[in-house]
Formats: sequence, C-alpha cells, structure tokens
Amino acid sequence: MIVNDMKNLKTEKDYQKALSELDILMKIGEEKITDSQSEKIESLALSIQAYEKVYYPFPMPKTISEMVELKRFQLKLTQAALADMLGLGKPKLSQILSGKREPDVPFLKAVYKKLDIDPGFLLDNA
Repeated sequence: MIVNDMKNLKTEKDYQKALSELDILMKIGEEKITDSQSEKIESLALSIQAYEKVYYPFPMPKTISEMVELKRFQLKLTQAALADMLGLGKPKLSQILSGKREPDVPFLKAVYKKLDIDPGFLLDNA
C-alpha cells in the first residue's frame, strides 16, 4: 500500500496510512533499503512531521518547572538522576518542580549550566 502525494496529508486517515507505510519501510532495515525507498522514507517523514505540527502540536513550556521537565524527558533522566546532575538534593528539586518552593539562584545557575536553558527564559519566568 503506497500512499501517493504525501506532501499534503489532509485527513487523519491519510496520516495513519503514511505512518503505516513508514513503519513498513523502516522494517526493511538500513542495509537492505533502496535509494527510492530511502527517498520515500524522507518524504513520508516530512509529511508526517508537517501534519503533526498542525494537528498534534507540542506546547512550549511556559514555566521553569515545565522547561526543566521537558529537558529531563529529552535526556531520559529520572528526577533523582536530574537532581544528582544538577548537584541538588532530591527533596529540593522535587519541591521546586511541584511548585512548593520557589527556584533559588543555585537552582537557576544549575539548570542554565547543566541543561542549557536560555537565561532569558529563566529571568522572564523566575
């Protein structure tokens, strides 16, 4: 089942077909894939990405806690591992992320240096 004109996925049905086709192509394996299949994978991925950007937007973090949680998710860290990485106590990190405690300067410096969070974002949301 080859879905034609993947550039403009218009419906959820088109999106699901594109995902299915991409899955089939990805299962072939990098060593066995042809150039045309590789191009099709790229086309499908771009179309899926464009559809998801419109219909499944990922909201940008609005608070420091949300931004730290996003970075933690991206790095695949547990909260305990993040606390260690930042050089903070686990209870302190937990309280800040849950909103029970305000972020202090050591916390802000740690998330800036270790998680590369924009200082402007930190200042605007502290």
